[in-house]
Amino acid sequence: MIGRIRGILIEKTPPFVIIETSAGVGYEVQVPMTTFYQLPEEGVETTLSTHLSISENLHALYGFISSKDRSLFRELIKVNGVGPKLALAILSGMEADEFVLTVHDHNVDRLVKLPGVGKKTAERLLVEMSDRLKDWSISAELVEKTETTTPSTGGRSNDQTQEAISALVALGYKPQIASKAISQVAQEGMKSEEIIRMALRQLAG
Repeated sequence: MIGRIRGILIEKTPPFVIIETSAGVGYEVQVPMTTFYQLPEEGVETTLSTHLSISENLHALYGFISSKDRSLFRELIKVNGVGPKLALAILSGMEADEFVLTVHDHNVDRLVKLPGVGKKTAERLLVEMSDRLKDWSISAELVEKTETTTPSTGGRSNDQTQEAISALVALGYKPQIASKAISQVAQEGMKSEEIIRMALRQLAG
């Protein structure tokens, strides 16, 4: 089991990143957007807590900025009907603390706004996760992430928009919904992760 990976971040294409270790091996890792927002720029060393998922047809490595996020991911995939893809989408739509609060508040409406989460799945999540999360500590105030904007050229702006749409589709949103959400928030000079962050907030609103 690969539980941790440290190396140079050489590629960022949400929700995938590639990290090259000192051995010269580049690992493709899927990360939730809440982790993606906190990653450094390409070319900088980073460390992720990881979970290796092995199925008959696929070996996939999932990465998280903290061991707490990974622990929540592992609890989520234990829920009947929730696989790694859906768990990743859930953790992309809200911070770990937000999810815990949502479960504690039995907020079904908040959960069904996430891609792939219908009412039955949301109710199942609340039932099965309530006991598992009852002892989890929650920060007194949800951590606010600082958004930074890096100017880009007009041609690059369209690339960022398309990258953002692709990321939302990979997280489970239908292409039409992803495209509409992105078009409503995207502005010239915004990085793809900023566009995704704002689109996810709008979709969850």
